[in-house]
Amino acid sequence: MTNKNPTLSDVARASGVHFSTVSRVMNPATRQMVSAEVAARVLAEAGRLGYRPNRAASTLVTRKSRIIGVVLPDITNAVFPPILLGIEEGLRKHGYLAIVANVGADEEEQLFVINRLLGQQVDGLILATARRDDPVIKMCIDQNVPVVTVNRSDETGVASCVVSDDVVGMRLAVEHLLALGHRHIAHIAGPENLSTGHVRRLGFLAAIQASELDPSQAFVFESSGYSRECGKAALLELLRQSPQTTAVVTGSDLVALGCYDAIRELGLSCPEDISVVGHNDMPYMDMIRPPLSTIRIRHHGIGTEAARLILQTIAEPDSPVLDVRLKPELVVRESTAAPRA
Repeated sequence: MTNKNPTLSDVARASGVHFSTVSRVMNPATRQMVSAEVAARVLAEAGRLGYRPNRAASTLVTRKSRIIGVVLPDITNAVFPPILLGIEEGLRKHGYLAIVANVGADEEEQLFVINRLLGQQVDGLILATARRDDPVIKMCIDQNVPVVTVNRSDETGVASCVVSDDVVGMRLAVEHLLALGHRHIAHIAGPENLSTGHVRRLGFLAAIQASELDPSQAFVFESSGYSRECGKAALLELLRQSPQTTAVVTGSDLVALGCYDAIRELGLSCPEDISVVGHNDMPYMDMIRPPLSTIRIRHHGIGTEAARLILQTIAEPDSPVLDVRLKPELVVRESTAAPRA
């Protein structure tokens, strides 16, 4: 008995086809070049023999690992799993796999992880960690590493990105509150160094300016982060500075949950005293009390589009930088209502 791993040649002999045919079948990118009947026979024999591709050898020959590094800032944030699912599904269709790393917000930690991923010969990177002016992205571009940012963008325009159209999302939120009769609307913005914080703030202000409201009645308060704790602290301070506020558009659902905490602490109620609109439509936002009105982002679609873009960037290194913005939608639930008379 031998423990020798079966080779492509072994699979070819068992299948009764040429070595090159087996090679095409084993590569999802070229499998369509072989008839479905032959491909099925080859795959069946490969499974029976226990054949496993030698990725290390393949990488040496093709200089392609068929692995993409995906870097997340907070894997516990419910926004990212559906994005990651879309990325993985999009990559697998073309025979690629994802290596996922969770790095937090520390720039040195990000550099360490990305350098380790590059040392593993990943073919490209999908980054959900981008800041508006991000030296990590500049380093990747300088080293000719294919890179795409997801959910956030780097405004220097050196890397393709896939994001939600935050200007549209904020307009939908403001128009909804205006239609309910609110005239003292505030915004709890995300950090200004992130595109999501910056663009959603601009979108909110643009929507106010497009309305009949006096812009001075629209109060903007920057949260220190996209967390429940930050949201609570932000709304407590916002209401101290702008007590006439009757509705709040938040930068994320987690911030909105923090607003719920602040409203309860103050002995107020939502939406009777203050209406709250979230952003993202994370799972279970329909099950909290009150169910959260929010801006639904196409997270899975963002992921699949990011996979498409990174593979395009790998295949065509000189392809233009693309800024893909997917359209969000307003989901109206019970956290918004007309203001008290």
